[in-house]
Amino acid sequence: MSARHLPTTAGPFRSFVYALAGLSLLSLGFFAVESWWNQNLSDWYLIWNLFLAWIPLGLSAMLVNLLQKQLWSSWSAIGLSLAWLVFLPNSFYMVSDFIHLQDMPRSNVLFDSLMFTVFILNGLILGYASLYLVQRELRKRLSAFKTTLIVGAIFFSCSFAIYLGRDLRWNSWDVLVNPAGIVFDISERIIRPFAYPEAFSVTLMFFAFLGGLYWVVWSMMRSLRRLAKS
Repeated sequence: MSARHLPTTAGPFRSFVYALAGLSLLSLGFFAVESWWNQNLSDWYLIWNLFLAWIPLGLSAMLVNLLQKQLWSSWSAIGLSLAWLVFLPNSFYMVSDFIHLQDMPRSNVLFDSLMFTVFILNGLILGYASLYLVQRELRKRLSAFKTTLIVGAIFFSCSFAIYLGRDLRWNSWDVLVNPAGIVFDISERIIRPFAYPEAFSVTLMFFAFLGGLYWVVWSMMRSLRRLAKS
C-alpha cells in the first residue's frame, strides 16, 4: 500500500498500518514457534488467510483516495467498491479458523489457542478498520440511519459469505473463476430456505457476533473522541 493510496489523515493512518503490520509479524512469530513445537506446518493456512485479510484494507484505502477525486458513481469507484465487498469477508472468515484446533493432536493446546487468537484478532481488526474507512465515506454522503442500514447489510453479506466459505468451500476468487456455481448455490438457498437451515443459523450467528462487536468498538471510539475533547 503506497503513501499516495492513504486516506487524508495519512500520518495517523500510516502509524495504524505499521501497528497492524507489527501484529502480523507477531502472528508469524507465534506460527514459527508453533511449527517448531509440533514439528509440522499444518497450520500454514493461517498465514494465507491473514494475507487475504489485508486485501480489504488496501482496497478501502485506495477507494477513499479515489473518492477525493471522483464521484462514487464513477466506474473506477464502483469497481473498487465491488472488489472490496468481495474480499471483505476474508477478514472476518478467520474467526471460523478456531474449528481447526481439533484437527490434529497438539503438544501445547494453550499456546496453539493463543496463536489462533492472535491471527484471528489481526483479521478482525483489519476487517473493522477497512469497514470504518468506507463507513466514514458513506456518512459524508448519507444520513446516519441509511449508513447504519448499509453497514448492517454488509455484515449480513459477510456472514453469509463465511457460511459459503466454511461449509461450501467457496472463496473470493470463485466470483471470477466460477460465478455460475456461486449463483446456483445462493439461489438454491433462497428458493428453498427450509432445506438449508444451517445456512441461516450460521449467517445469523456471525451477523450477531460481528455486528455486535463492531458496535461496541464504534461506541468505544466515539466515547474516547468525546472524552479527549472534553
